[in-house]
Amino acid sequence: MSIRIGVGPGLYQQLSSDDYWRWVALCETSDIDSIWHSDQLLGPSHEPLVMLAALAARTRKLRFGTNAVVAPHRDPLILAKQLATIDFLGSGRLLPVFGVGNANDPVWGATGRDAKERGKQANEVISLVRRLLTEESVSFQGEYFQYQDVRITPRPSRPVPIWIGGESESAIRRTAALGDGWLGGFTTPANAGQVIKRIKAALVETGRSIDPDHYGVIVPFRIGPADHPSVISFQKLLNNRATSGAPFVASGDSAAVIAAFQRYADAGVSKFIAIPVVGNAEDLMTQTQELAANILPFVEDR
Repeated sequence: MSIRIGVGPGLYQQLSSDDYWRWVALCETSDIDSIWHSDQLLGPSHEPLVMLAALAARTRKLRFGTNAVVAPHRDPLILAKQLATIDFLGSGRLLPVFGVGNANDPVWGATGRDAKERGKQANEVISLVRRLLTEESVSFQGEYFQYQDVRITPRPSRPVPIWIGGESESAIRRTAALGDGWLGGFTTPANAGQVIKRIKAALVETGRSIDPDHYGVIVPFRIGPADHPSVISFQKLLNNRATSGAPFVASGDSAAVIAAFQRYADAGVSKFIAIPVVGNAEDLMTQTQELAANILPFVEDR
């Protein structure tokens, strides 16, 4: 099992473009595996696919992904074309993760759509994106999308891995039916382990397989006191979210944070998106440097 740690800017989004690229340069010159961007149409984050295209052009080593692109918000034909182009620009470093979005997201009401339909629509989007990225021509008659002899060119020269986000029973079934991997959200090691077991059981029913290396989670962390104001503020945000299990922030000295990552690894997790819990751009740089220097060498198995 190859353990790797990537990073995301998380819920702290108020970076200038100069600070963002300074952070990316730090990640590129370290052993950090990847950079991840979330999808919040009405939130404070930047559009993730645009960010990934920029990363593809600006970096040479880092991989990059979405955690997670909200499939019901996307047209599958346009999305597949975007992903194929980004994968081309990044020479095969793209790692897309798909989710269904939060039922409480105000975007549903703001756009006059029913959040209850998002799961079924996501299934069509994900299935179509996979087919469009791999098949010469796609015809499809579904509830939400109808295609006749549709194709994208050029298609990626390698299979683009499609991971699925979420921890509900529907997400588990979706992962077993459509996914090449799974990414959990802000969850505990114990809950992540249970979801992985349930996905593996569901895979027996679908007759598919997922590489044991392809199970990941998002871990907010701060190397420093657990009562730091940034941790307390972030904890309050987590308490207001629909998280599974008690909200979890890996904090304390380096040994404590290493032990937290190890608990996830013991539960079957091998891929991590570490979210620095910080208050400003300089804090983000410091925490990322600490992660690269004092956590990665003792968690990853390079």
